[in-house]
Amino acid sequence: MSMLLDVSTHRSGPIFDGRARAAANAYVDRLERDLANEGLNILKDEMHAAFRNPTGYYESRCVVVDGHKIWDSRVVYGPWLAGIGSRNFPVTKFRGYHHWTNTRRRLNERKQGIGERLLRRYTGRM
Repeated sequence: MSMLLDVSTHRSGPIFDGRARAAANAYVDRLERDLANEGLNILKDEMHAAFRNPTGYYESRCVVVDGHKIWDSRVVYGPWLAGIGSRNFPVTKFRGYHHWTNTRRRLNERKQGIGERLLRRYTGRM
């Protein structure tokens, strides 16, 4: 007499049929879009707080492109405003507003919370 124990399983569900991968990809796409839009809002807040004589042109040229990049549309004086241009200190006394670096710092502080809140919407699909 011999003993046989069958331990085979049946694979089904979102992990095996591709729904989990699709939900993870959708999550990443949405997270990048949400972070870019949040970053643009932070950038505009930084500009409103720092700029002394805003015309609105530079702010209107700062946009989200490709769904996940914030860009100033190559406004010629953008690097000077940010404090990284060749005409900043020591050429002039103006050291820049540093609105881009402040935006990066503030967005880095918020990104984990944004990602976790968004992930709760997608984990049910996985």
